[in-house]
Amino acid sequence: MQRRRNAEVIVETLDLEGKRVVDVGCGDGNLTRMMAQRGASVIGVECSPRQLAKAWNAEKVADERVVEGVGQALPVEDGGADIVVFFNSLHHIPAEHMAQALAEAHRVLVPGGMVYVSEPVAEGKFFETCRPVDDETQVRAQALAALRHAPGFQMKDEILYLHTVSMKSYEAFRDRIISANHEREERFAALDEQMRALYAANGRPNGEGGMEFDQPMRVNLLMRD
Repeated sequence: MQRRRNAEVIVETLDLEGKRVVDVGCGDGNLTRMMAQRGASVIGVECSPRQLAKAWNAEKVADERVVEGVGQALPVEDGGADIVVFFNSLHHIPAEHMAQALAEAHRVLVPGGMVYVSEPVAEGKFFETCRPVDDETQVRAQALAALRHAPGFQMKDEILYLHTVSMKSYEAFRDRIISANHEREERFAALDEQMRALYAANGRPNGEGGMEFDQPMRVNLLMRD
C-alpha cells in the first residue's frame, strides 16, 4: 500500500479553487483552513464545544467560517455546495443517522457535486493503539456500508493508502484521541498504564522525540446524480 499524507490526497483528488465546500465534522478547523488557503469557500460544521472553541479561536486564512451543527441536519441551503467533505467524521455520526447525513450531503450539493469521504480502516498500529479506549471496528464498518448504499450518488473512485500519524508525545496522543470524544478521557485515565505501553510498543521513533504510527486509510469519492 502506497504511503501518502491525508492532506496530499485531498488536494490531488479535489479541485478546490473557487468551489463551495462543506467540511462536516471539521474539528478544530485545520482542514477547513487548509482548503480555504487553496481557494475554496468553506463552511466547517462541528458539534463538539471543545473543538468549536479551538476553531473559533484560530486565525482566519480567508473567508472560511465554522458553525455549530451536525451532519444529519446541515445548516446549509439546498444546492449551496459543490463539495461535501467527511474527513474522519462519518463514523462519528450515530449509526442510525449516517444515512440521513449522506442524504443531507445530497440535498446541499448541486447536481454533479462531489462527496469526499475519508475514513481510517479498522486495522494497523495506530488503530491497535487506540482500540482499548474506543474500538471503532463496528462504526467504521457501518459508515462504509452507509456510503456504499447511499441513494442518489454514483461511486466514482476508491483510494486506499497508508497514512503516517506523527505524535510529539504520549500526552499529545492522548489529547488528540479525547478531542473527538470526551467520553474517552475517563477511559484513558483508567487504562493509563496499558495505553502508555501500547504507545511505546506500536510506535516508532520519529527522530524528534515523538512517535509515528501506520494508519491505513480509505477515501471514497461519490458524485451526486
